[in-house]
Amino acid sequence: MMNRKKLILTALSLIIATGAFAQSASTAKLRKYVDYFNSIDNEAVKNHVNNAQSFDWLSQNVPLLECPDEVLEQNYYYRWWSFRKHLVKTPEGFIFTEFIEPVKHAGKYNSISCALGHHIYEGRWLKNTEYLKEYVDFWLYHADVGQTKQRFHQFSSWVDDAVYQNYLVHPDKAYLNKIVPALDADYSKWEKERQLKDGLFWQFDVKDGMEESVSGSRKDENRRPTISSYMYGNAKALVEIGTIIGDKALVQKYTAKAANLKKIVQDSLWDSKDSFFKTKHPNAQFARAREAIGFIPWNFDLPADQPQYAKAWDQLLDTAGFKAPWGLTTAERREPTFRTRGSGHGCEWDGALWPFASSQTLKGLSNLLTNYKHHGKMTPKVFYDELHQYAKSHQMNGKPYLGEYQDEKTGEWLKGDHPRSKFYNHSTFCDLVINDLIGIKPRLDNAFGFYPLIPEGQWDWFLLDNVTYHGKTLTLLWDKTGKKYNKGKGLRVYANGKEIYQSAKLKPAVIKLK
Repeated sequence: MMNRKKLILTALSLIIATGAFAQSASTAKLRKYVDYFNSIDNEAVKNHVNNAQSFDWLSQNVPLLECPDEVLEQNYYYRWWSFRKHLVKTPEGFIFTEFIEPVKHAGKYNSISCALGHHIYEGRWLKNTEYLKEYVDFWLYHADVGQTKQRFHQFSSWVDDAVYQNYLVHPDKAYLNKIVPALDADYSKWEKERQLKDGLFWQFDVKDGMEESVSGSRKDENRRPTISSYMYGNAKALVEIGTIIGDKALVQKYTAKAANLKKIVQDSLWDSKDSFFKTKHPNAQFARAREAIGFIPWNFDLPADQPQYAKAWDQLLDTAGFKAPWGLTTAERREPTFRTRGSGHGCEWDGALWPFASSQTLKGLSNLLTNYKHHGKMTPKVFYDELHQYAKSHQMNGKPYLGEYQDEKTGEWLKGDHPRSKFYNHSTFCDLVINDLIGIKPRLDNAFGFYPLIPEGQWDWFLLDNVTYHGKTLTLLWDKTGKKYNKGKGLRVYANGKEIYQSAKLKPAVIKLK
C-alpha cells in the first residue's frame, strides 16, 4: 500500500512540477490528432499497438509538440502515429517494419534492413529504450539465422552511427560493451564484401535501396557516395564507442579507417567540374548526373569545411538542380534521362521524390548549417522551407498520407494508394523536428547542445514536451511575448519540471542538466 501511495504522489508531483504542460496543450493536441488519424484509417494491419491503444502509447513514449506551423505540427504527430504501427513483437524481440503489409523480399517477421538507420534515429526519442535495443539485437544476432540468404547485408547500412546517436540520448555503457564485438565484426564483413583496393566501397543501386537510378546499376560495382559515407560514419562511431568503453585498440583501428575514408572520398568522388560528390563507375569515369546521394557525405560531417565543398548545396535552390514544386528530387532535373524509367521496375530513383532521400538531404543540410562555418547559399530559412514542404508532401486527396515516392510537380504518389506502400516506414521526420529544427543536440556529458534552425521571426512560440534525455524529462518552451504560456518572455528549459535555463532569444547554447 505504501509503495502504491508513493508512486501516486510521485506522479502527482511531476505533473505539478511541469506546470501541466503535457497535461494541457500538448496532450490535447495529441488527442485531437490521434482521434482524427484513427477516424480515417481502416486499420488493415494491427501490430503491437493498435489504433485504440495508440493515444496511450504515444502519450507515454513520444515528445509532444505545439507550434504555429499547423502543416508541420500535424505531420509530426502523423509520423509518430504511423511509426507506432510498425512496432512488431516477435519471438526474437521487438522490431520495426518498413512495409506495413508483408513483402516478398523481406526476411523474418517482414523485417528489412534498408531503413534501419532511419528507424534508430527516429526511435531514439522514444521513452521506452528496450524497443531499439531488441531491434538492434535482432539484426546483429538473429536476422540471418535460418535464412537462405543474408538479410542484414541485404542493404547498405549506417547502423554503428545510429547506435552511437541513440547512446547519446539514452546512455547505456553496458549495452555498448555487449554489442561492440558484433559491430566490429560487421564492419569487417562489409570490408570483405564491398571494399575495393583503392579503399572505397562499392554497391549496386538496388542494394542501397535506390534501384533504377540515373547513375546506378544492378550489376556494376559502382563506387557510390552512399556506402563509403555510411562506412565513414560507422568508423567514426566506433571510435566514439571505443572511447566510451575504454577500448584503445578499437579507437586506434577505426581512427585510421575514418581518416583514410575521408581522404579518398574527397579525392576520388568529388567532381570538381560539377562541384559535387558523384558516383564513379568501374571504368573510373564519373556518372554524368548529380544525384541527391551527393549530399549524403554531410550526414556524417565527412567533407572538409571549405567553400569548394559547400558550393554543392547551390544545387538545392536551382530549379534545374534539385528544387521542384513538391520537394527535392533524387536526380538533378537538367539530366536528359530524368524520370524516364517509369515503365520498368516501379521503384525509380531517377528523379522522383523519395522521403528516404529527402530526410537524408535535410539531415545533411542541418549538419552543414550547425557544424560548419562555410554554408554557401544555405540558411536556416532554406532548411525550414524545405522541411515545411516535406511535411506538406505527406498527403493524398487532402488527407495525411505516407507512401513510397512522388511526382515532383504534382505530389501524386506514384504507386497510388497501394496497400504495400501505405505508411511506408522508410525515412525520418520527427527526428528532423527535434534534433534539427528545434535543435536538441545530444552530448556525452551532463548537458545538451541547443542549436535551433528556426528562422528569426518565424515562430513566436513553441512547446516541445515529454522529451526523454539522459534519464530526465525535458520541456522546451519558447514564448516571444510571454502571453502564450504565461511563464515569461523568451526560451525556458525544464528538466523534470525544474527550470534549468532561460534566454531572451533563440540562440545556440550548451545547456547543463544540473
